[in-house]
Amino acid sequence: MYELILGGARSGKSRLAERLASESNLRVRYIATAEALDGEMQARIDHHQQSRPAHWQLIEEPLALARVLREHASPEHCLLVDCLTLWLSNLLLLDDEARLQGELKQLLDCLVDLPGRIILVSNETGLGVVPMGELTRRYVDQAGWLHQALAEHCQRVVFCVAGLPMVLKGAAL
Repeated sequence: MYELILGGARSGKSRLAERLASESNLRVRYIATAEALDGEMQARIDHHQQSRPAHWQLIEEPLALARVLREHASPEHCLLVDCLTLWLSNLLLLDDEARLQGELKQLLDCLVDLPGRIILVSNETGLGVVPMGELTRRYVDQAGWLHQALAEHCQRVVFCVAGLPMVLKGAAL
């Protein structure tokens, strides 16, 4: 089963994803896409790590997400990816259009026949004003297109607001 959980900053999307992973009764592999580029981000990463169960396997991968999903997906595992928009930012900052498009295609292609349960977490960026900067507009556009494509592939899509999940597609929670 593939699931996409969207929401704004501090909407409860990661907490929901972690709860669903725990309730899956599968072995959880947490795929983190963040990089500690400064002290504040390191503190965020540390907080997330301390709040997760110690027996969950952590895989840190800022770029080659599809490769990691293919390597680790299995019927007995739940893969929790947090988060896709950080992954997308990492790719955009490389300023390599071929790599960006290749990684996006590989992600969508691999979400056809991966075994096990896959939970994807991402920030919904399309609810605010149109950003003024070129890179920021490109980021919002790419995130929106990615979310639309992923929603087609996923059996369940959930939008979180104020810690409350709203199922947009698929079975109720």
